[in-house]
Amino acid sequence: MAIRRHRLPRFWLALTLGLVAAVIGAARWWEGQLPGRLERAASEGRYEACLAYSDQLASLRWMTGRAPREQGRCRRARAERLWQGQRWQEALQLQLLLANSEAGIHSDRDRLRSWQEELRTKAMARFEAGDLEGAMVFLKPMGEDRHPAGDALGDNLREFWSRNRFQQERATQLVEQKRWWEALEALNRIDHPWWKSQSAVLRRQVETAISGLKTQEQEHHSHGATAANSVPVAELDAAIKGLLAQGVDDWSAFTRACRQLGGKVVESGPETTCQR
Repeated sequence: MAIRRHRLPRFWLALTLGLVAAVIGAARWWEGQLPGRLERAASEGRYEACLAYSDQLASLRWMTGRAPREQGRCRRARAERLWQGQRWQEALQLQLLLANSEAGIHSDRDRLRSWQEELRTKAMARFEAGDLEGAMVFLKPMGEDRHPAGDALGDNLREFWSRNRFQQERATQLVEQKRWWEALEALNRIDHPWWKSQSAVLRRQVETAISGLKTQEQEHHSHGATAANSVPVAELDAAIKGLLAQGVDDWSAFTRACRQLGGKVVESGPETTCQR
């Protein structure tokens, strides 16, 4: 009996070591199986299985001391599939996760930047074509459609859009009042391609009216006495532009320029003129 009790610890030790060896052997065998399973899952589009195999492969790398080369493959393929399916936000999130992981490579970071730049380019194309909301669709996946601080690209585009719309609406009101010089100044402040095209007809109307005023001025000069009562259009125009450059508003610039040239503002029918 004493001898049997003496041999029991050896038996349990051998059994324990055998079990440990079996577990390690099974883990090594499974580690060897995982790359092939991962590759098949990726090629078949079974990305959930691919991600599961990837995580298992990553958890087993402690035995070999090396990072598995296949670890980022399924994430890379999944991100590409999401991007092609125009699920841009999900694609960017997954690509960012991959780029910042140990499995990420330099090309993953390049692809992330490329995708972000592609979305910005598409957003700007929509914006310049007059589709503000369409531009926001491309900026939203990157979180650039709006920021609480108002400093996102989308915030800047909205401000730019509103400023141009305001100038176009203001020019329309001034044209209705026959205030041609002020209308022209408002139109000159429009610097968005789409709003410029929208206001093209209005600009032609304003320029035609101003041209008519200049023609009338020339005719007045040809009649001697009448010309003496009117401030020359060229001088008035130059004075108005000088005041506008100083930040004076349109109507104040017109009235001040008229007074500076020794004239006074006269309402003549539908026209407002400057006469001495």
